[in-house]
Amino acid sequence: MTTTTTPAPARPPWWVGGDTNAAFGLGFNVMVNVLVLSGLCISVVHLPGHDVFGVLLPALGVQLLIGNVYYTYLARRLALREGRADVTALPYGPSVPHMFIVTFVIMLPTYLTTHDPLKAWAAGLAWCFIIGIIVIIGAFIGPWVRRFTPRAAMLGTLAGISIAFISMRPAAQMWEAAWIALPVLALLLVGFFTGVRLPGNIPVGLAALLLGTAIGWIGGYMHPADVTAAAHDITVSVPTLNLTRLGDGLSEISPLLATAIPLGIYNFTEGMSNVESAAAAGDSYNLRSVLLADGTGAIVGSMLGSPFPPAVYIGHPGWKSAGGRAGYSLASGVVIAALCFGGLFSLLAAVLPTPAIVPILLYIGLLIGAQAFQAVPPAHAVAVVAAIIPNIAQWAQGYMDNALAAAGTTAQKVGYDTIAGAGTVYRGTMLLGGGAVLAGLVLGAIVAFVVDRSFLWAAGYAAFGAALSFVGLIHGSEVTWNAGGQIALGYLFAAIVFAAFALSTRHKPETPAEPEPEAGQPVTAKTQTA
Repeated sequence: MTTTTTPAPARPPWWVGGDTNAAFGLGFNVMVNVLVLSGLCISVVHLPGHDVFGVLLPALGVQLLIGNVYYTYLARRLALREGRADVTALPYGPSVPHMFIVTFVIMLPTYLTTHDPLKAWAAGLAWCFIIGIIVIIGAFIGPWVRRFTPRAAMLGTLAGISIAFISMRPAAQMWEAAWIALPVLALLLVGFFTGVRLPGNIPVGLAALLLGTAIGWIGGYMHPADVTAAAHDITVSVPTLNLTRLGDGLSEISPLLATAIPLGIYNFTEGMSNVESAAAAGDSYNLRSVLLADGTGAIVGSMLGSPFPPAVYIGHPGWKSAGGRAGYSLASGVVIAALCFGGLFSLLAAVLPTPAIVPILLYIGLLIGAQAFQAVPPAHAVAVVAAIIPNIAQWAQGYMDNALAAAGTTAQKVGYDTIAGAGTVYRGTMLLGGGAVLAGLVLGAIVAFVVDRSFLWAAGYAAFGAALSFVGLIHGSEVTWNAGGQIALGYLFAAIVFAAFALSTRHKPETPAEPEPEAGQPVTAKTQTA
């Protein structure tokens, strides 16, 4: 008798041509974020430069190695299991919203109270540690939430983050030096969206950076004296445990919980949405494995001296379309970690013009925003928009707060009625944007279920929104009992309306709606008629 055996799938290559493009793109993305967080620590919290470049950044380098190496492993394992050579690793780096939150909400108030940047640093480490614990807990809750949440809600809230927090600031920075940034953006758009190859097959990301840097230096945007000064910050540092400083921060843990709890939930919700985004692009990763890596990275980083939680990044579809597979993630993680260990970020900031780097963030924002509409049934586009809106509100409130702070005041001091008299609805914007990621998830799910005439599910999500608003996890400025009683009542009334429709239509024939695709499955829905 003749027997046949199925040959084992070939091991995926460690590097393909598209990895070069993706590695440069992700590397520049993370590089910009590390430059920003370094500047925040020095200029806002007033941490000494030797602590930032000699302790904090090496700790961040370890975080990046943990995540990027692990995500490379997950990508290769998925490629081997499914017999595919086109699996793209998840991108990873310091969480962008958390960079500003830990600086302005945790470390800066501590510094202003104590006038001690080291105590502010300790508070940031404790906050990061708590975030890590919450994300690890979320690793066991997240898969269940993902199972019962429409894709439109998850991708919509991700698009909101991408449009508001990933795209808007870089776009504004670009237009402050458009003569540098727009040629860079033009090159990125042609290279990444059309597939047109550059002469000599030069990586698009590298060519764009070189072009912008050349224009910036020739045009006088950069200054040689800054390079000379930055060279003094170069020092090779090995990360060591900072458990004493972390312990000092944890001794004052109570004030940190009000922001750490909702933002930890934010982290695992964003991670869940990013995994769904990767699934929509064809790569279905295990959510629990991803969130465990994110939580572990935050805990390890806090123990070594980094107050910045890492996270799976928005942008997997972008790096996939650029040709990236598994190697790009490993390469970017190793290179950025080496720069952290060598204290080279001060020098990079003096050599590379910011307008030459930030267009890559706008490219990612464009792609993620588009994917949210392309990867869901057309009828669910309205749910995507509903999920986007709270994130835009949170971004707008942040800009208003920053402008008021620059003027030496706050919205509370000016008065909500006075601001409203100038045509700006500050209080409503603040409430709408509170807990934006979770709020967008709830609103997007409600709308998606209504579109599908699943009124009972819509009622359930509205009731869930009532519970979250009541304790301030969404639409609130703090987590406390009865934080948003009136908003919770509104959600509860909406739940009653949906439940009434569920009862009144349960025996009536209804036009079948396109089914929501299973997580990780390709979307083949046809256009629905109203």
